Amino acid sequence: MQSIFLILLIGLAGGIAVGLQSPLASMMSQRLGTLESAFIVHFGGAIIALIPIIIYGGGKLSEWRTVPWYALLAGAFGLVVIGAISYMIPRIGVAGSIITVVSGQLLVGTILDHFGWLGAHVQPLTPIRVLGLIIVMFGVWLTVK
Repeated sequence: MQSIFLILLIGLAGGIAVGLQSPLASMMSQRLGTLESAFIVHFGGAIIALIPIIIYGGGKLSEWRTVPWYALLAGAFGLVVIGAISYMIPRIGVAGSIITVVSGQLLVGTILDHFGWLGAHVQPLTPIRVLGLIIVMFGVWLTVK
């Protein structure tokens, strides 16, 4: 099992990436439009991902048809994220936008964990987890107030 330090470091890197991507995507959306910004963000990510795929000979890309159809909706959800962030940042700021999106992720993550949906490790909803969600929602309210 990986060390908790490495796991937290990777999570922190992901959070930093979201924190930087969000205002950059919002800046593009304000100047070009939401769909145009989403296209550029996803196209740029596809190009960057393509480089190691080419270097490593394609990996398992040819097996994409074995993925459940609903997993392919991840790209569409990416458009929703960029659209939501782009809409919120000029209205409530970067911190308020990110904490609102993260709180939505926590709510969905809690539901997925509780039921074990989409391959999630079952983590039952306990009173302590509910309290944690309430605290997060209060934090969202304080941040965007």
